[in-house]
Amino acid sequence: MKSSREVTIYDVAKALNISPSTVSRALKDHPQIKKETKKKIRAVASEMGYQRNKFASNLRQKHTYTIGVVVPKLNSFFMATAIAGIEKITAHNGYGLIISQSQESWRKEISCVSTLFNSRVDGLLVSLAFDTKNMNHFDILFKKDIPVVFFDRVADCHGCMSIVIDNFKAGYEATTHLIEQGCRKIVHLGGNLLRNVYSERFRGYKQALADNKIEFDQDLVVITDMSGQAGIDTAQKIMKMKPRPDGIFTANDTSAVATIVEFEKAGISIPDEIAVVGFNNEPISQVVKPNLTTVDYPARDIGEIAAASLISKIKDSESANLSTIVLKHTLIVRNSSQRAKLNNSKSAR
Repeated sequence: MKSSREVTIYDVAKALNISPSTVSRALKDHPQIKKETKKKIRAVASEMGYQRNKFASNLRQKHTYTIGVVVPKLNSFFMATAIAGIEKITAHNGYGLIISQSQESWRKEISCVSTLFNSRVDGLLVSLAFDTKNMNHFDILFKKDIPVVFFDRVADCHGCMSIVIDNFKAGYEATTHLIEQGCRKIVHLGGNLLRNVYSERFRGYKQALADNKIEFDQDLVVITDMSGQAGIDTAQKIMKMKPRPDGIFTANDTSAVATIVEFEKAGISIPDEIAVVGFNNEPISQVVKPNLTTVDYPARDIGEIAAASLISKIKDSESANLSTIVLKHTLIVRNSSQRAKLNNSKSAR
């Protein structure tokens, strides 16, 4: 029967009848150990199934070279792309990742943070859950001077760093675009206003209406979980309104695409009857017909900058003292909202 006991350098040393310190130095490629000796020791160590305990070694240096990541969900294009950006930077700098998801639950987020703290991560990258109301569960990290960088969904906290886009400006531009296309009764489909991304996009929507002298109507604001089903339900709600809205700005592409599909099923023409604008520029935005006007959210850049900022803080706690880094977004205009173009085309006939 094979033994499940872990092979140590002492076992290798005993097998070769040499000192454990010689084995240790050879496996670390110490220059004072002869090449022939190193080769022999490595061969025996490999044959015996020796594995270096990198974690224990790192702990002795007071670093695990591991970064924790807490995200709401992994099954979104935005988050998958952001994590790809994070992984690119961490791998380049010799750090591993432990990724966990809160499943949009504050309580699960608390558990994730605790687990990662106990795993002795050197730092944490976080995008907050839908219903996170306070930041108390991060205190255990702050007290130990373990750096935390928030990205996308962030919160104000002393000493924290955030990587975001200007969600207010993006929401303002999306709504203004609909107004410029002739829309006057615009629905906003948004997420939990506890989160900055949704509250700021909503604030931009309201400001665009005000600046264009369009009265804000609370009945035209729909707060949901931003799922595809939420888009379907919102489309059905819009179709029952009288007079019917002529525009909709949704805070993500998933719900926006779902509204388009539901409207098309009901025989409602997009964009000449209802113009639609989404958010995130996910691949599905160019698959749906008509193609979806959306806000390009630089997810990979956000992931890369968040990871680079965190590693900089890990290496030097006095570095990267900016509280917030704001990345550029872009409104990408496609056929789902171009009513003015359609109207001009009809007038020319």
